[in-house]
Amino acid sequence: MRIGISTFVTDEGIGPVDLGRALEERAFESLFVAEHTHIPVKRETPYVPNREMYWPAYGELPRIYYRTIDPFVTLTAVATVTRRLLVATGVALVVEREPISLAKQVASLDLLSGGRLLVGVGAGWNREEMRNLGTDPRTRMALMRERVLAMREIWMRDESEFHGEFVDFDPIRSWPKPVQRPHPPVLVGGDGPGVLDRVLEYGDGWVPILGKSVHALAARIAELAVRAEEADRAPVPVTVYGVPPDREVLAGLAEAGADRALLQLPTAPRDESLRELDRFAALKDDL
Repeated sequence: MRIGISTFVTDEGIGPVDLGRALEERAFESLFVAEHTHIPVKRETPYVPNREMYWPAYGELPRIYYRTIDPFVTLTAVATVTRRLLVATGVALVVEREPISLAKQVASLDLLSGGRLLVGVGAGWNREEMRNLGTDPRTRMALMRERVLAMREIWMRDESEFHGEFVDFDPIRSWPKPVQRPHPPVLVGGDGPGVLDRVLEYGDGWVPILGKSVHALAARIAELAVRAEEADRAPVPVTVYGVPPDREVLAGLAEAGADRALLQLPTAPRDESLRELDRFAALKDDL
């Protein structure tokens, strides 16, 4: 099982350049960075925490949520100072981004990184946030589906078009194309009841957040494996987000069939972050 890092990169924590160099020096496999453009001050949408590391459902969200640096800017900075580290959105909120522009951002970063990009996608949970960006929360899953399918067309074809309910454009030309063909892996994030349907339809992998029970996640990983086989698909890689630095948890995830575990790095200044990464690396190297 590969070991990467998931984190919120903000203007108050370790910078992207120092973080990228530190991860590559410690031989971590990947970096997944979170995205939020903003957090509305008045919030009616509850966040139901997946793990106790989070916060009360209606309480004030941590500063990291509204201070995140744009993920594509962050990952470009990381990619320029690394050579092996995979860079990934964890996850890009597709329902809050226009798909033609997002397709170009993805292709550009894949090109500049030499084909090291993984595209984590999600619909998000903060209804007020997505409303501010013009998205009706009731249609966000259908919207995400069409935007991902439209981006795939742009990445794969010299002249692409898409005609759906939410995304509609006549033939266009858009370059650069991604280095990875047919396109960078699309990893679908989420834990809801319909997420495996989305993974199997238009995803190249699944990114669940680790819940309170590794056993419960293991059952869903097994379900995904069975459904992929029934659909005559290759096994679908599973990347588990927000994993604590716990040997037993990591062993359980490996046994459950997870392909990648993302240790959750708290957002902190440089020196504190480097000490935490040293601790994570010692655990990783001893597995």
